[in-house]
Amino acid sequence: MVKLILSNQKMVTLKRGNKTITRSELDYETNKSMYDFRGFKVASDNVKEVKEVVTENVVPLKKKRKTRKKKWKT
Repeated sequence: MVKLILSNQKMVTLKRGNKTITRSELDYETNKSMYDFRGFKVASDNVKEVKEVVTENVVPLKKKRKTRKKKWKT
């Protein structure tokens, strides 16, 4: 396998969950289907807006009952 090192490559940042990788744009375009299959998406520099949480219609949960364990006689 021969690797060519080009000095002026555009780099693409790919992200999946908390994992971030950087690949050349040429490599990304040739293997785009494989990156999509593995779950990587192009990371954008835009900051995501935080959605406001509406707490008006939240129903409080009841405490879970503890069940008593049966003792076995031996």
